[in-house]
Amino acid sequence: MPTLLDIIEELDKPGRDPRQAIQVFSFDPTVKTIEDLKEGQVLPGIVTNITNFGCFVDVGIKENGLVHISELADRFVSDPTQVVSIHQHVKVKVLSVDLSRKRVQLSMKGL
Repeated sequence: MPTLLDIIEELDKPGRDPRQAIQVFSFDPTVKTIEDLKEGQVLPGIVTNITNFGCFVDVGIKENGLVHISELADRFVSDPTQVVSIHQHVKVKVLSVDLSRKRVQLSMKGL
């Protein structure tokens, strides 16, 4: 118990907290549905799934968008895990929106 009290006492001192600052993440407040997406729009997102052909990114709507492996980086990528990881915060650009099939194609090139 004395050790825990010492730790709490040290953490109470300003500027002595060894933890890194938390990066606050928020989706684009103007995008609520798939109809709000426009080609060329740059959005913040979170990687939700990684597959052999790319990754899926949550941009704040019901449907996750696909970033094809050819759109992950400006260089050749043979394995998507070289570029992204699950729950990574990324910036993506909307390439196309298919409203009838509810599909969104995204790109991370040049961002």
